[in-house]
Amino acid sequence: MSLNERISKIIEYSRLTPSEFADEIDVQRSSISHITSGRNKPSLEFIIKIKSRFPELLWDWLVTGEGEMLKSQLPESEINEEHAEEEKIKTTPLPDLFTMMNDDDEFGSDEAEAPTSSSGESFITAQDKAPEKISDSQRLENSGDHILGQLFGNQQSKIKRIVLFYENGKFESFEP
Repeated sequence: MSLNERISKIIEYSRLTPSEFADEIDVQRSSISHITSGRNKPSLEFIIKIKSRFPELLWDWLVTGEGEMLKSQLPESEINEEHAEEEKIKTTPLPDLFTMMNDDDEFGSDEAEAPTSSSGESFITAQDKAPEKISDSQRLENSGDHILGQLFGNQQSKIKRIVLFYENGKFESFEP
């Protein structure tokens, strides 16, 4: 049985007209006729909407056509196993960035100290002296060329332009 035929069977099962079924799962009415006629194949989103509205349908049958259509047609032991798997999936929380961090003091300590790269990129390491505050109107000093030379080492490319972006949306462009 094809997926289009299974969707037609679900419409029969729901005892709704194709228009009512489309409204029920919140899709365009024309998409129902296109799918049931075989003109179009249903999208994953379409199938998920059907499964959300009719939770008694089994995923295996809906997607592949294998097994029974409804959970009530399964033996009791299979229903309990599937229910246990669904509960296991629902109750297992996914970790987020903040629960994965043990201690705020450790955050980024190893990564920032010794960056490595195999692509030939240069990294700027943290400096001991306190950063100087740069105002909007402050110009780069001539010693900037010397600092840039140290940072980028023996690269063959020369810097054409440096652009600084500020939090307030302003930016400055410097050409050495």
